[in-house]
Amino acid sequence: MSARQAAGGGRWVDVAPERLTRWLENFAARHGPWTAAGLLLTAADGATADLVPPPGAPPVGDLEPLRREADVSRRIGLLLARKGAVAIGVAEGTKLIVSKVDTHYVQGRTAAGGWSQQRFARRRDNQAKAAAADGAGIAARLLLPEVRTLSALVAGGDRTAVESILAAPNLQPLAALRSERFLDVPEPRRTVLEDAAAQARTIQILVRDP
Repeated sequence: MSARQAAGGGRWVDVAPERLTRWLENFAARHGPWTAAGLLLTAADGATADLVPPPGAPPVGDLEPLRREADVSRRIGLLLARKGAVAIGVAEGTKLIVSKVDTHYVQGRTAAGGWSQQRFARRRDNQAKAAAADGAGIAARLLLPEVRTLSALVAGGDRTAVESILAAPNLQPLAALRSERFLDVPEPRRTVLEDAAAQARTIQILVRDP
């Protein structure tokens, strides 16, 4: 389980499906008995918890269907990209079925000015485009053959790098499966991809204290 600050107040908590019952018990212990209006829980002290189903799950209207759907093991595509590194795979539950991690050199920004700055900027842009093309090629090889079996595509890392990869015309079937959930991950590595597989199946809960 992890937590992070939410824009507009409160905090997001990621809860694995098998830990949901315990989390709800702890929420009641901290804030008092709660009542539910759909997926919005309101505790006795005024604290609220708004539950969001995991990627790939169908829309649900209340807690019990959410429990059932969250327990379903789904095949999820993963696309993590940051600067010149990509990690792509297919997860079934928490297990990676296929995966590939690749790095491509992209020069950092320079403080130089004038002609040198422009030259470095062009070089960096070309390197970023090459990295995006390589990432798109890996996604096509690993994910397109699985696209009919995927419940969702979950991306993470750097949004610009991800958008550059998914802009490839042949990846539109994948882009259509993209979940709204975006994972905040460090530079993609095998272990980061494994962690992302676990994150992609969690129930997100927006908690606001009284």
